[in-house]
Amino acid sequence: MVSNPVHGLPLLPGTSFKDFTKTAFHRSQTLGYRNGYAIVRRPTVGIGGDRLQFNQLSQAELDELANKAPVLTYGQPKQAPPADFIPAHVAFDKKVLKFDAYFQEDVPMSTEEHYRIRQVNIYYYLEDDSMSVIEPVVENSGIPQGKLIKRQRLAKNDRGDHYHWKDLNRGINITIYGKTFRIVDCDRFTQVFLESQGIELNPPEKMALDPYTELRKQPLRKYVTPSDFDQLKQFLTFDKQVLRFYAIWDDTDSMYGECRTYVIHYYLMDDTVEIREVHERNDGRDPFPLLMNRQRIPKVLVENAKNFPQCVLEISDQEVLEWYTAKDFIVGKSLTILGRTFFIYDCDPFTRRYYKEKFGIADLPRIDVSKQEPPPVKQELPPYNGYGLVEDSAQNCFSLIPKAPKKDIIKMLVNDNKVLRYLAALESPIPEDKDRRFVFSYFLATDMISIFEPPVRNSGIIGGKYLGRTKVVKPYSTVDNPIYYGPGDFFIGAVIEVFGHRFIILDTDEYVLKYMESNAAQYSPEALASIQNHVRKREAPAPELESKQTEKDPGVQELEALIDTIQKQLKDHSCKENIREAFQIYDKEASGYVDREMFFKICESLNVPIDDSLVKELIRICSHGEGKINYYNFVRAFSN
Repeated sequence: MVSNPVHGLPLLPGTSFKDFTKTAFHRSQTLGYRNGYAIVRRPTVGIGGDRLQFNQLSQAELDELANKAPVLTYGQPKQAPPADFIPAHVAFDKKVLKFDAYFQEDVPMSTEEHYRIRQVNIYYYLEDDSMSVIEPVVENSGIPQGKLIKRQRLAKNDRGDHYHWKDLNRGINITIYGKTFRIVDCDRFTQVFLESQGIELNPPEKMALDPYTELRKQPLRKYVTPSDFDQLKQFLTFDKQVLRFYAIWDDTDSMYGECRTYVIHYYLMDDTVEIREVHERNDGRDPFPLLMNRQRIPKVLVENAKNFPQCVLEISDQEVLEWYTAKDFIVGKSLTILGRTFFIYDCDPFTRRYYKEKFGIADLPRIDVSKQEPPPVKQELPPYNGYGLVEDSAQNCFSLIPKAPKKDIIKMLVNDNKVLRYLAALESPIPEDKDRRFVFSYFLATDMISIFEPPVRNSGIIGGKYLGRTKVVKPYSTVDNPIYYGPGDFFIGAVIEVFGHRFIILDTDEYVLKYMESNAAQYSPEALASIQNHVRKREAPAPELESKQTEKDPGVQELEALIDTIQKQLKDHSCKENIREAFQIYDKEASGYVDREMFFKICESLNVPIDDSLVKELIRICSHGEGKINYYNFVRAFSN
């Protein structure tokens, strides 16, 4: 920052001195925020940190003092609030003055022109008083055009003054970097702005034209059309104009025939026709683009040319009386081309406009040629053959490779290893079947039922698996819509019909009552009450009846005494935990029996003292025929 402390000395080298105490040369901030609101404040310090000397009164106060009139009656009026200060770069943001101008450039090395007129646009940016000069690009001018002077402040004279918008007007010359520009006109915004600032604009002038450019403009050629048909005029007039028609070839009457779509192109420049195939995805045809190459199609042949070898030689005008023209291609009509009959059902918008202007046909509606598909045949399942489940048999009709029916995975995960067990009797007129007992196992994960008959010694009936896991259909349900037995159908006294055999539910285990009480919504109140009453009676047997049963069956009395003895002897043994669950895992049918070999493996894994004499006697009592052991009574000796 250079300053001149000595008043009266000229601003020349040697008479001005630099103030080294000034270090900040930025402009003061005029915009800010206070409590979240944008505010405008006046700059108090200029460039270099010098305090600005300005009148503390606002412009409104100065105007009021200048026009102050004596107050006669009511005193001083209320003063209006001072106007907000708006910086120039905010007030004039994106406001540009545009002037149309030209300058003359000498051409010394050409004999055809001595000078050249170049038209430019002068832009004046109000926000920072900068200017730019841009020459519009003219195609094939051979002159580098575009931005002649980039945006900057332009010097007006040698004293360092710059051009201001007050210096610009229509009909004046301005000199920029040695080139003289003549301003001839401005746009509407520039005219309104200058007139609002009190500047009187000169009348607009006509833009000067380049004489060499005008000389090169050739006059329009005039053609004289001969009286007969002119092929050159047709070529020049209708070049690149093509009529497009959409047609079908219906060959369904012949063997293996089908209905295929084509696109017919009619070239107006030479009256030729081209037929293109329309290929669809996976249509099974080779991708040949053309059915017929572009050529003229004869409509009527001379009589002598009917036997003309067309496959070898081309047909000339001597063999044809009439060719196909544009008037022969009408939407909704058929035409035969090379032995094939094509039906035109639509055309493009350009073809419609051409027919309306040329032939006066305004209505060429699209014709629907799509064939309606027959209604889908309803898939009917064959009658159920009685083997397996209905859902499994139906999968053979849905696909070539049958798939297993979808299962309820969430239900299987929630109800995994949950089995409801019931004791049932067979309802039969045969006397031998009255004492037979069956164990029903209902698997909640798959809604399947298995039936097991405990073997009884000297009964003459082979016990074991009576029915494998399967879904059992209720007797009153239909084959097409089967209804299977659910948990709510099993209660005390319920009759379950399984493939023609009727069973009566007599007893349940304790887990059934717990499950019914936790899922009471699945059962009727009567069913829940029947189970609760039965369990209550079972837990409190009559003392007289118990004594009679003990006297009647000495084997039972011996078993109970042995169990009590083992419980007292093995009171603190570590094998008591989870022994029942271990046996139930390997008892898939929930029959209460496991194989003898598997029984000893489980006891060995749980550290059961099978070498003890009392335990050996208990195993002997619980053993049954066919190498199986009843683990129900065995587990009682190891439970509290």
